[in-house]
Amino acid sequence: MEMDDHTKQLAEEVGTAINESVQESPSVAAAIERLREAGFEMELTLRLEIGLRPHREGDSAGERSGSLELTDEDMRVLQAMKIKIEPE
Repeated sequence: MEMDDHTKQLAEEVGTAINESVQESPSVAAAIERLREAGFEMELTLRLEIGLRPHREGDSAGERSGSLELTDEDMRVLQAMKIKIEPE
């Protein structure tokens, strides 16, 4: 699917917001500080891929079903990014 300039801008905004959330996260800063106190320097590279697909006719959130299994590590990363997951 080819993205127009507006869609590309929206995707970039999502990436920027996620990056800012990680940079401003007190828990990430605290974890980095603990590494430094333990005698290590850290280099962090995050790669973000955003996949987009158009809505289909008649497609609504209420009509979808599925499941997603998240590990404890997945939950920690999402919480660090200020993303809340509602328990079922």
